[in-house]
Amino acid sequence: MTVGCGVLIENEKGEVLLQKRSDTGEWCVPGGALEPGETYIEAATRELSEEVGIKVSDLKLFGLYSGDDREIHYPNGDVVYSLSVIFITKSFTGEISNSDSEVLDHRFFDKNSIPKELFYADARPILDWAKGKKEITVE
Repeated sequence: MTVGCGVLIENEKGEVLLQKRSDTGEWCVPGGALEPGETYIEAATRELSEEVGIKVSDLKLFGLYSGDDREIHYPNGDVVYSLSVIFITKSFTGEISNSDSEVLDHRFFDKNSIPKELFYADARPILDWAKGKKEITVE
């Protein structure tokens, strides 16, 4: 089992930043796996720095996601079950970069333009955000 930590980042227009994965070509919540000894917030901030090139702050818990859709099958054959800890913030600094090998693109989307090509394990938090959920979701 792994723990994934992701961040829904909202810009000044109220749009959310999504990341296009290089392995599947699907859109996901920017983030990654918790490493030994890290807190959830440390993992989320590290992953955003590595994969997006930005520094995030003022992270608020958006939701904890588990269930059948958390069994992740990677193109390389790896299969893991992952609990997702998703944060939300409007506070970030730096320039968004697509230079990480795990990333094809980053783009902001409004609630009505969320792409259909969502990485299945991240669909619930993205769609919860698009529905306007504000309270903490535990599923």
